[in-house]
This record gives sequence, C-alpha cells and structure tokens, in this order.
Amino acid sequence: MRYLVLTDLHANRHALEAVLEAAPPASYDRVLVLGDLVGYGADPNGVIERVRALDPVAVIRGNHDKVACGLDSAEDFNTVARIAALWTMHALTPDNREYLQALPAGPQRITDELEICHGAPFDEDAYVFDAADAMDALDAAGRPLCLFGHTHLPVVFARSGRGLAVTVPDGDDTVVGLEPGTRYLMNPGSVGQPRDGDSRAAFALLDDGARQLTMRRVVYPVERAQEAILAAGLPASLASRLAAGR
Repeated sequence: MRYLVLTDLHANRHALEAVLEAAPPASYDRVLVLGDLVGYGADPNGVIERVRALDPVAVIRGNHDKVACGLDSAEDFNTVARIAALWTMHALTPDNREYLQALPAGPQRITDELEICHGAPFDEDAYVFDAADAMDALDAAGRPLCLFGHTHLPVVFARSGRGLAVTVPDGDDTVVGLEPGTRYLMNPGSVGQPRDGDSRAAFALLDDGARQLTMRRVVYPVERAQEAILAAGLPASLASRLAAGR
C-alpha cells in the first residue's frame, strides 16, 4: 500500500493544493492525516472539505482541532494561537464543526506494522522534539512504524537495538529505507505552517511494500495564504511567519 501522509495543515488551503498537485492520485493509494486540519490559517472550511474529498483511510485530531470545535479549552494556547482558534470556531460551518468533533484521538492502528498519532503514542498532545522524547515515544508505540506530527519539524528517529539514529531532511526529497527489526518514529513536517526555516509545504509518501519513505517539500503561493490571513482579520504575525518558515 502507498500512503500520502499529511499533518498540520492549519487551514492553509494554498499549501494543501500545492501538495496535492505535487502528489497526484496515481502516486498513492490511500491518505493518512495526522491532525491539526485547522488553526492559524484563513480557510478552515476549505481545508476540511478538501481532506474529506480525499476519503482518507484515517484522520486523527490535533490539539487545534479540539479547541476549534469546542472539545477543549484554549487556555494553554499563546495569545496568537488563542485568537486564531476562537476565530476558527466561529468560522466553521456546523457540518465541519461536527466533523472535527467526531475525529478520533491517536494513536490509531493502520496495519500490523503502522500506527499514527498527532503528538506521541503515549499522549496525543505531547511534543516529540529530541532523542529523549523519541525514545519514550518508541517505547510506547505499538507498531514498528509510528507517524506523528505536532512539532511541524520533519524528522525520522530510527532505533535498532539500543542505538538511535536521527535523520533530518536537507530540504530536497529525502528517501528513508525501512529496515526489518528497526523501529521508526517519523514526522513528515507541516503542510500549512513549516517551522524548520523552509517555507515550502512538507509531506511524505510511504510505500510499505517497498519499505520506503519519501519526505518531500513543495513550493506554494505563500503570498496568497498571507493575503487570506490578513483579509480575515487574523494576527499579522501568522502571515509573516509563513514566509520565514518559523
């Protein structure tokens, strides 16, 4: 099975459309979405509707999804994130709000070899940033390959025995072979709000038959996403950060 892996779309329809153009339907069989469809960006309804049209095999919720649909409080968000979440809450159509409310928490089993989560296998809202976080997450994972999001930083942690290898993509397509007996924790990076200093939208393609993961980046019209944010009356910092990839 070949999967298109998307996470942290954050209501950025322009970035999502660029990803889907770069990864046409012939390049994958099914879609996996690892949470945070909304928050920060100006087109939550457009992104949700585009995702729903893809008929993903699995979509799990992220922390911004929970707050925007009323399942959780925004009290732990910073000021800008809180403003965006409350704006999103009012912008959502009733149908799309119900869709977010019905999304399951991670981790979710996809196959005997694969599971997905938003933050970490032990806590859907936990961040996995460094080797210590990764070791805890790998200990908690129920499958050899766990895909996660939340940090907006593309990375692959691979543990064989007691050793941990870390692969950070260099900006171009990065191909990782999946070795038998090795456990993996992989974040494709954010579609809608990258934070690794690269403004291009990030996504991944997983071919479990070939045991290969390809992490990719694609240019999208950042200025149009920025214009949409400003036109919606959202904080200007949400527009400026898109160009910096931060």
